[in-house]
Amino acid sequence: MGRLVRKPRPATSNIEMMPGMGGMEGMYAGIGGVQPQQTIQPGDNYLERVAKYVPAEPIAFFIFINAILDQAMRTGGKSAMMAGFPVSSIAVGALIAGMVLTPFFIWYVREDGDAWVVNAFVSTLAFPFWAYALGAVAFADYRDGNLAAILLATFTVVSGLITPRAQRPKRIKAEKNAPPREGPRLVEPGAA
Repeated sequence: MGRLVRKPRPATSNIEMMPGMGGMEGMYAGIGGVQPQQTIQPGDNYLERVAKYVPAEPIAFFIFINAILDQAMRTGGKSAMMAGFPVSSIAVGALIAGMVLTPFFIWYVREDGDAWVVNAFVSTLAFPFWAYALGAVAFADYRDGNLAAILLATFTVVSGLITPRAQRPKRIKAEKNAPPREGPRLVEPGAA
């Protein structure tokens, strides 16, 4: 299981799906006129997608920054300053920075077969919901724990419904772009 949501992808044959059978695909092709069955390796299921869409590392970093800002707000009140800037403005900047950096992090940890674009999109949308639920200083004037729980639960349930599209087999793409094959020509009756 990878860190990001996986796309369903076609396997070249059912032999590819068997562990320890790599490289044997050609041995069975065409034996007795039977071709190996085409299968699709499934992507992540609903619960795996729900877990993988949570932007855990960006949220963890945001929690650290938010704890510092929260402490400054508690000691200095609503007019607290840091380096000449209001803490509330720095908190909004930290929230925006977290949202902007989330897709870059997703891109950085991607692997072959990951639906990183879909994952980056959903994780970026999830970031403010998580930040609000965790008590972001940027939302201090609008904080309501019950609303935060409802919004986070609703977004999490809905996010699992977002599934990436399956990868298309490369062979099909290559055949579509290839020129038509020359085959045996049929002779029409009466033409000789």
